[in-house]
Amino acid sequence: MSSKMSKLDNWATNKIKTEYKDDVQLLIGHNSYRLPGDAELAQISFFFPATDKAYALAKTFIIDGIGYDLFPMSWERIERMTELDEDNAPCVGEAEILYYRTEEDKERFLELQKRLKDHLSDSQFVLKKALEKVNVAMELYQTMMFEDELFKVRKAAGHILNYLLNAVAYTNGKYFRTGYMNAKQDLLEMKDIPENLLRLQEDIIKAGATGEIKQLCHELISSTRRYFAGKKGEPEKRWVDQNYTDLAHWYQELSYAWREVYHWCDRDEPVLAFMRGCFLQSELDIVTDEFGLEELDLLGSFNFSDLAAYRKQAEILEKKIISVIEKKGVSIESYDTVKDFLSANQ
Repeated sequence: MSSKMSKLDNWATNKIKTEYKDDVQLLIGHNSYRLPGDAELAQISFFFPATDKAYALAKTFIIDGIGYDLFPMSWERIERMTELDEDNAPCVGEAEILYYRTEEDKERFLELQKRLKDHLSDSQFVLKKALEKVNVAMELYQTMMFEDELFKVRKAAGHILNYLLNAVAYTNGKYFRTGYMNAKQDLLEMKDIPENLLRLQEDIIKAGATGEIKQLCHELISSTRRYFAGKKGEPEKRWVDQNYTDLAHWYQELSYAWREVYHWCDRDEPVLAFMRGCFLQSELDIVTDEFGLEELDLLGSFNFSDLAAYRKQAEILEKKIISVIEKKGVSIESYDTVKDFLSANQ
């Protein structure tokens, strides 16, 4: 616990000790998101309630123009922060325990701090989390393209920036310790960031027209995706232990989708061949990610007027999947006749 607690910090800890001793597990302090001049005034931030009574401790107030929010935190939410699913890592990594009910309560929080540190040093863990953030940014961009009002486009651009900047920070084994306030300096100190990241960030903020903002966000997302594409080739530990029996089961189920693609190609039905190919492409993308396979491009070969190359590519990809499974020593459960199936499954 801090030896330099402010009057407000002491007020909160004393209130817990006298009124909520058995009701509050932890009182946590951090001022990572405070302006520089306000940071030393108080650390109190959130507490973990043990009983319903503890919720009465929650309080929002203003002192000399400075707003404070002492709020209840759930273990589920702090876990999400620790796992980088919610972008508030400073609430874990920069936090200080101001009060703890038991040693067990204290150790539980300290373990989360250790886990966050371990996660940030695990290159494959942070890469996975970073790619999730990039996907969210792309979803926001898609929604932004249908907005016409400047304030809505700017709001979406701000969220896109936040997700992408956090993605880059995580990949560097970092998080923004003071949130947005020192992000530029933090990025400059990172060993590896996307090309033109800082310039595009500034250009987006400077832009005054919706079309310009949308175009710049597209450039930023494209640049960030190229940055991460260069990192996907690194070996991922989860692929080493992957159960290729699961891939065989996936193929046995999805083999019918290939049959459908072949069927519609042979009958020169481009719309139906395309629609079923879209489903198959989505499934191929999933197993590509799950099993660390090379890119499996089906739809790039589609030609509405000539389905021959498309059908051939479907065949090539099916053979690749079969080869991957068999090279791992896994058998595909396939039979020539119903009689053969019944004989083997008495």
